[in-house]
This record gives sequence, C-alpha cells and structure tokens, in this order.
Amino acid sequence: REIDMLKDIGVQILAKCDGLPLAVKVMGGLLCQKDKIHREWEMVLSDSIWSISGMPEELNHALYLSYEDLSSSAKQCFLLYSLLPKTAVFFRDEIIGMWISEGFLHGTLDDLEELGSKYYKELILRNLIEPDAEFIDQSVCNMHDVVRSFAQFVARDEALAAHSGETNIVSKLSAQKLLRFSLEEKALESDVLDWSSLQAQKTLRTLILVGHINIKPRDSLVHFPCLRTLHIAFSHVVALLESLHELKHLRYLSLEHTDISILPDSIGKMKFLQYISLRGCHQFVDLPRSIVKLGQLRHLNFSGTSINNIPRGFCVLTNLRALRGFPARVDGDWCSLEELGPLSFLEDLEFDGLENITDSSSAAKAKLGDKVHLTSLFLNCGSILEDDGLIKEEDCVSEEKQQQIEKVFEELCPPPRLENLDIKGYFGRWLPRWMMSSSAVALKSLRILFITDLACCKQLPDGLCQLPYLEFIQINRAPAIKRVGPEFTQSYHQHSPRPSQMVAAFPRLEKIKLIGMVEWEEWEWEEQVQAFPVLQELMLKQCKLKCLPPGLASQARALNTLYIYNVQGLISLENFPSLVLLELDENLDLERITNLPRLQELTILNCTKLKVLEGVPALHRLVLSYNDMETIPEYMKGINPRHLELYCSLALLVSIAAGQSGSEWDKFGHVEHVKAYAREGGNSRKWYVFYTAKPYSLETNVSHSFMLKGRNLDFF
Repeated sequence: REIDMLKDIGVQILAKCDGLPLAVKVMGGLLCQKDKIHREWEMVLSDSIWSISGMPEELNHALYLSYEDLSSSAKQCFLLYSLLPKTAVFFRDEIIGMWISEGFLHGTLDDLEELGSKYYKELILRNLIEPDAEFIDQSVCNMHDVVRSFAQFVARDEALAAHSGETNIVSKLSAQKLLRFSLEEKALESDVLDWSSLQAQKTLRTLILVGHINIKPRDSLVHFPCLRTLHIAFSHVVALLESLHELKHLRYLSLEHTDISILPDSIGKMKFLQYISLRGCHQFVDLPRSIVKLGQLRHLNFSGTSINNIPRGFCVLTNLRALRGFPARVDGDWCSLEELGPLSFLEDLEFDGLENITDSSSAAKAKLGDKVHLTSLFLNCGSILEDDGLIKEEDCVSEEKQQQIEKVFEELCPPPRLENLDIKGYFGRWLPRWMMSSSAVALKSLRILFITDLACCKQLPDGLCQLPYLEFIQINRAPAIKRVGPEFTQSYHQHSPRPSQMVAAFPRLEKIKLIGMVEWEEWEWEEQVQAFPVLQELMLKQCKLKCLPPGLASQARALNTLYIYNVQGLISLENFPSLVLLELDENLDLERITNLPRLQELTILNCTKLKVLEGVPALHRLVLSYNDMETIPEYMKGINPRHLELYCSLALLVSIAAGQSGSEWDKFGHVEHVKAYAREGGNSRKWYVFYTAKPYSLETNVSHSFMLKGRNLDFF
C-alpha cells in the first residue's frame, strides 16, 4: 500500500516537472535522499516553491527545491562549484581543497577530506553534477548549463563567473564588490583582461583564472588581503611571485601549467597554506627550504614538473594527506624516501623516478605498509619503450638493474586499504609478489588498477582474479607478453573439489582495457572456467590475438560493450549473446561477424576483408567507413539496420545519389534512414546523400550533371 501511495505522489511530482529531462533527473536525485515514506514525498509535492510565479528563467522549480534541501555547507560547496570555468578540468581533490580553504567544511581537521568527499558524492546523487565518463572513479564531473546558470544566479550578489568574449567584464568588476570571481580566457593575448582590472576587488576570497591574463612586471597580489583561494592555470605568473607572501590568509595555491620555475623562499611565511599544486609546470625545478615551515600543508602536487630538489626535513609535514610527483633520489642534499616514513596520514601518494633508487632498504624506510589511510598509490619509472610499444635499443636494461627495481617495488607493498594503484614504466622481469597469487591479499580493497609501459614482464599478475572489489583494469603497452594463460582467470577457489564452492574469478570487474600488448597472440580461457560475471566493457587494441577465448563468450554474460582496434590475425567474431555495442577499427584480417542477437550499435572502420555480417536482428545503427570504399558490402542485403551511416569514395556516393536507378539501390533501399558522405581534402563530409525510406526522400549536394558524368576526382 505504501509503495502504491509513493507511486501516485511520484507521478504528480513528475507532472510538475513539465517533461523537462533535467528537472526529472534532479527530482529523482532529491527523492533518493528522502526516506521512502508517504509523508516525506508529500512534503516535496506540496512545497510552496512549486507555486512561485514570475520566477527568473534561471530559477527552475525542481532545481530550487533540490538546492533548498541541501545543508548550508553543501549549498556553499554547490555554489562554488558553479564558478569553475566550464571547459577546464578540475579534479575532485582540487574542488575539495577549495571547499576546505573557504571554510565550508565543518569537522575535525582529521576528517575534512572525507567530509568533502561526502558532499561531492551528494551532489552527484542529486544529479546536480554529473560524472565525466572519461575519468574513472568519478574524479571529474560536469555541471549542466541550466544547473550552472541557476547556481550563478543564486550567488550573483557575491560571485561572478566570466568568460572570454564578454564585452562588459570590466564594467561588472567596477560596479560590484565580489567575494569570488572566476574567468576563463581564450582570447588572443591582445584582447585579454588586464590584471589591474581586478585590483579594486579587495574583498575577494576566491580568485580562479584559467587562460592568459595580462600580468605586467609591476603587478602585485598585495591588493587581495582577504584571499583564501588562488587558482591560476595556463598563464604567465612569474611577476606575481615576489608578492605571494602578502596573501596572509591564503589556504589554497594552485599555479598549474604556468611558467614558474621556483617558489620564493618567503612562502615559508604563509602559515595557513594547506594546498599547493604546481601540476604541469614543466619548468619548475626547485622547492625552497622554507617549505618545511608550512605545518598545515595537506596537499602537495608536483606531477608533470621537473622538480629535482625537495629539502631535507620534509618529514615534519605530518599533516600531508596527498603528495603527488615526489622525485625519488639517492644522492645529494635532498629529501630521501626515508623522510616519508613519518607521514602517516597520507591518503594519496605518487613517486616519480623510482629507477633512481639503488638500495631497496631506502624504499622500505618509506613505510608504505604502515600508512593505513593510503587509498591511492602511483609508482612511476621512466619508460624504456618506443612509440611503437617496443623497447628502445639504447635502453636495454641489464639483469642487475632489473633485479634492483624488482627489490625496490617489493619493498613498496601498500597497506590493505589501497583502492587505486597505478604503475608506470616498470621494467622488472616479474611483478612484485604482493601482486601475485595468494600474496595479493595486500590488495584486498583494490578497485582500480592501471599498468602502463610494462616493458619486460612476460606474465600478467596472477593474483588479481581473487580480489573481491576490483572494478577496473587497464594494461597499456606490455610488449613481452605473448600469452595470457589460465592462471589469469583461475581463482584458487576453483580448485575446490565441490562445484558448489566454485567462485568466479574477477567477481566485480566491470571494465578491462588491454592496449598495446603488441606481441600478444594467445588468450587461454576454457569455456567452463567461471570468470568476469559482471564484466560490461572490454577493449582490445594493438595486439596479434588470433581468436577470442571460448570462456569470454560463455562466461562474460553481462558483456554489452566491445571495442576491438588493430587486432592482427583475428578472423571471426561470433556468439556473444549480450553484446549491445561493438566498435571495430583496422582489423585487417576480420572476415566474419555472426550471431550477436542483441547488438544494437555497430561501427566498422577499415575492416576491408569483412564479407559476412549476419545474425544481428536487433541492429539499430550501423556505421561503415573504409578509406576507399567503392561499393556497399554485399552483406547489407541480408541485414536491416534502422540507421546506416557511410563514409565512402566519391564514386560510390554518386551511385547512392542516383537512388533507385543506381547500382547500389538493392543494398540500402530497405534501410529506414541513410546518411552517406564523401570527403574533399580535410572535410570528411564535403559531399553527402541523405535518404529516408518512408516517406521516400533523397537529398544530396551532388549535382545532376555530376551524377551523369560519374565523375571521379583525382584529389579524392
């Protein structure tokens, strides 16, 4: 009965959303936060906000309701998020760092990041921000334009978000005293905003600038005494460094992708600094000794810099939660791995240049296993692989060097709480024991694994299949691997004599990408071996795999998305009952695709030997593109996609444009919608034909005389 009542109220709430998809999503997110009881939903339905008339366009009723339901702290976090420049990428830890710096998070000093993560997840659950699918683990989100406009309208009295192309930025800055200002600048340097235009904003607490701004030699930060958050990216900022220490209240300093090479020694005076990011500052080489005076530092990011000096005494920064791009060194007057030992609160740690460590005892003194809060670990060596994925001749490593790096990685065994592991450039012959077999218990909480440029290992880690929470694997470039054997999918549980005790390998893995394993020829996985029960997405790219293993089709019953790019030797693809989306590119030996009963979307690019495509009754959309396609493939006569998109030669396009009188009609005339293109120069859609079966319609920009001549242009 209660469920029926909720359903009735839900339908009435849905009606108030006026059919707007975003409003429906936001209301769904709001209702998810409520208890599933009649009274809670009734309060949402009867809220007075629905009846407000004459609201500005930005104040969408559903958004207003969801916003008002947030706690006061979450409201502030949401409004600040809306100021972030739209096309720039901001990671979760950056955003949470801003929230902490602004004082929006009210908790103990030990749990601020955790509290920030809670608010971040709440905004996702309410559909106020949306995870970007390109980034794993929701580390980057986007904000819908309507949501952004709403939030900026609400914050309009104290915040301004501007972007290049606006003509009245300076006048707005002159007319209003702001607490927060952001600017995304893409204009030419002659058209950009002058730094001096900002100097009247003496009450600013947050300043976010992405893109070039005109900073002159005598420009200064002295005009912003209240500033807590300063984020400048992709600009020239060296002139401002001399006055940096004037920002007495600054908590958050991010100068990403700028031209700085050092930080001034006076930074040691900035006692409140909690967050410093110099990510992508390629010229940055030196950290001043005074850095060790910043006892409140929680986050340091040197990723993508050329830093070669971190001063001794770094171990006193015991409040650090995140340390990225830490350079591994053994000689000279700088900080060693040993000084990381006391940093027990670290949650996120990245090492660079681990090939420089000659003594494994130095790695042991970093005490990774004791860092019980550590959830993300990045272990980086310099790559010895060429662009083609093979080892550089001049970088062939000695057996001694391989043994050395093996011992170093062995000592960097993480604590059991680790969730994200990223390994780059490892050139040992064997992966560390803590990734293999029963020793992989050290990774029992692992959810995400990246391994890039695995130069010399001949075997993938055989302990992964036992991990209970592993969701994502990406192996990128592993030229020594020629075979993936049964040890990859054979869980030790499966040796149990009783079938009822058999446990599927990789029980929670949803996505796996195997890229650039250029010598990989064989994948052994027998049909009866249970593995990958919830696998949804698989990518195979740049390898020599001659056939897909029987176990993949029979056991990966949730597999709905398959990408196969540049796989040499693969002849057939068949019998995948759950596949919905399939993309193929540069598979030059592929001849057959059969028995994919649920397939809806199929993209075939440059698979020139493909002759058989059948058993695809649910096919909705087919994209075909060959560089020199002269005829539509014969298999089109036997299939009936609703939409067909072709990229072909101009000669073929002329035949298609002829419609029923053309030689290709019997291959496409039965398709409901057809879009065909041929290119000229760099324009892949210069010439086109648009066809609809019912009612009959054929539109083209290929002229009648052009069709009569059957002209074939040499430049095509």
